[in-house]
Amino acid sequence: MRHHIPTVAVLVLAAAVLLVGCSSDKGPAELAIKAAEDAFDAAKAEAAKYVPDQVKAVESALAAAKDKFAKNDYKAALTEAGAIPAKVKELTAAAAAKKEELTKAWGSLSEDLPKVVEAIQSRMDILAKAKKLPAHLTAETFEQAKAGLAAIQQQWGQAQEAFQGANLTDAVAKAGGVKAKVKEVLEALGMPVPDALKS
Repeated sequence: MRHHIPTVAVLVLAAAVLLVGCSSDKGPAELAIKAAEDAFDAAKAEAAKYVPDQVKAVESALAAAKDKFAKNDYKAALTEAGAIPAKVKELTAAAAAKKEELTKAWGSLSEDLPKVVEAIQSRMDILAKAKKLPAHLTAETFEQAKAGLAAIQQQWGQAQEAFQGANLTDAVAKAGGVKAKVKEVLEALGMPVPDALKS
C-alpha cells in the first residue's frame, strides 16, 4: 500500500526549502550592501562637487538594494548591491575627469581674464582724462562700460574666492560670467576681443 504524503506537508516542505534558499542569500546580501555603502561613502563627497547627477543615480541604486533586502528579496538585493562598486568606480573616474576639465578651464581663464581687465582699466583711465570721447563712444556708453568694469572686478573677486574655497565648479561658472561681461565691455569701448574670449 502506497503512502501518500499529504499535499499540505508537501507545500510546507517546499516553503521551508525556499526559505532556507532565501536566507542563505541574506548574509552575502548584507555584506554586499555594506561593501557598496563603504565604497560609495569614500567617493561621495568628492564626486558630489563634480558629477552630482551620477551621485544621485548611485544613491538610488543603493536605496533600491536596501529596499529589496528589507522585503526579504535577498537574491535581488545581492545582485543589485553587487553592481554598485562598479558604478562607484565609474563615478570616481567621471569626477576625476570633470575636475581635470574644470582645472584646465580655470587655469586658462585665470591667466587670460586679469590681463584683459587690466587693458580695459588702462583704456578707461585714458578715456577719463581725454577732453573728448572717440566718435564711436557716447558718454552714456562710457558710463555703462565703467559700471560693467566695476561688476567685472566684483565678480572676478567672487570667482577667486570660490576657487580658494576649493569650489572649482562655482569658480569656473563665475569666471564664465566674467568672461561674457568682459567681452561686452570690450565691444562697448571699441576694443578688440581676444580669441580666447570669443568661444
